[in-house]
Amino acid sequence: MKLASYRVRERESYGAVVRDGVVDLKLRFAPRHPSLFDLLRDGALNLAREAVRGVRADYPLAELEWLPPVVTPEKIICAGINYANRSADYGEAEPPRYPSLFYRAPGSLVGHLQPIVRPKESDQFDYEGEIALVIGRAGRRIAPADALSHVAGLTLCNEGTIRDWLRHGKFNVTPGKNFDKSGGIGPWIVTTDEIDLARPLHLTVKLNGAVTQDDTTDHMIKSFGDLIGYISSFTTLKPGDVIVTGTPVKRSPQSEPPRWLQPGDVLEIEVPEIGVLRNTVVAEA
Repeated sequence: MKLASYRVRERESYGAVVRDGVVDLKLRFAPRHPSLFDLLRDGALNLAREAVRGVRADYPLAELEWLPPVVTPEKIICAGINYANRSADYGEAEPPRYPSLFYRAPGSLVGHLQPIVRPKESDQFDYEGEIALVIGRAGRRIAPADALSHVAGLTLCNEGTIRDWLRHGKFNVTPGKNFDKSGGIGPWIVTTDEIDLARPLHLTVKLNGAVTQDDTTDHMIKSFGDLIGYISSFTTLKPGDVIVTGTPVKRSPQSEPPRWLQPGDVLEIEVPEIGVLRNTVVAEA
């Protein structure tokens, strides 16, 4: 099941994507489950599956304005330096013992096909294609072996980054990762009953049609289960929380001067089992 949040015909809603349309679940479940966040929080995915079985779409996908799949998550926690060879980018000879983590604000991410914004403060606008986990069942101190049972589904993220704002403080990456509308997430959540998480997932990123990142999750330093286990050791993971799991190295070395994102650039993050997240860069007005 593919679950999405969107605006359609001047109202905000959510639903299940079926072929080239969407079955609107807010029409069926409000006021009890008025958003996808509430559906996850209330553990009602099976109810949604029953509601869409054999049902025709209410709206074509072409009418939707895509929102982040979970519009109001309590937490978005991102992992850095989490693919093989990324450590070398930071002068580290050995893989890190623990994950490098940071938070993103919900307002820093836009939905599928929405523009991502290069801010006025810097021209060093960069991208990172990643897989994101959406939590469906709460837990604290979750054993890595049990971690995937807490995942509702997977989505994609373009972890837009303002590079020179990552180093304003000695260990402070937060500013460079949280400019408004600087990244994208979506297009939808694919529930875990449709993805075999025991098999590697193939992640590719295209910039203006050219592949710039290409790797599989079996090259992650910390697995999905490792990340959930570590994060839940210090905070309770709750339904709707998002864990962004890290980005592979870029295929081409950084040029001098670096090639930063420009208005008009198109980024496509793809995992075949999930779909394609597409965003275009615009300059801040």
